[in-house]
Amino acid sequence: MSIWGKIIGGAAGFAMGGPLGALLGAIAGHAVDRQRAEAPEPTDDRAATRQIAFTIAVIALGAKMAKADGRVSRSEVAAFKQVFKIPPDEVQNVARVFDQAKRDVAGFDAYARQLAQMFEPGHAVLEELLDGLFHIARADGEVHEAEIAFIRDVADIFGFDDAGFARIREANLGPDEGDPYTLLGVQRTQSDDEIRAAWRRLSRENHPDRLIAAGLPPEFVELANEKMAAINAAYDRIAKERGIK
Repeated sequence: MSIWGKIIGGAAGFAMGGPLGALLGAIAGHAVDRQRAEAPEPTDDRAATRQIAFTIAVIALGAKMAKADGRVSRSEVAAFKQVFKIPPDEVQNVARVFDQAKRDVAGFDAYARQLAQMFEPGHAVLEELLDGLFHIARADGEVHEAEIAFIRDVADIFGFDDAGFARIREANLGPDEGDPYTLLGVQRTQSDDEIRAAWRRLSRENHPDRLIAAGLPPEFVELANEKMAAINAAYDRIAKERGIK
């Protein structure tokens, strides 16, 4: 069953309380079971719960960010539907929670903090969500300063330091525009072996199979594939520049 089917068809079993749980309840059409939300989470359900939380957070944070520059453009909405692979028959349901998140009095930080508690600081799955926000932000051809500030604030909550955010931001400029050293999180003064090690580490951490096992819904794998392509393109540029074999 797809992530959208899990959410629409029976998400109450994974109700998690808090602002994400409230939005989840709105999609499922009933109140969140807060007593269950406070109970220990079964180990077997942890991955499914993370996937659902990730998806609801994407909708909520995407909705909040879409207002960051003062308007929600059609291209931003189209990018959201494209990246997150929403089936035509579920668009209306997702739109309901998107619209509710825009109106919700809960701030974006409440959604971000709840998701952050499910992962280690700076986890690659959280980085994928930031990549998704960048994708939506640049859909209208320009990433506004207010949108960058919004994503930076979310990155802070997710546990990314200045260097980590710089690397993520660089990756979303595209392999032909970004600084490949910043994208790999290395310095130009570092040795070939150190740069190769950084590339291999990022490749392991961002491998789609590893991310899905950690809680990234399979429907979002295109984001992971794009990230892997950017990482490899950056290393290829550096290797060519340095003559690394």
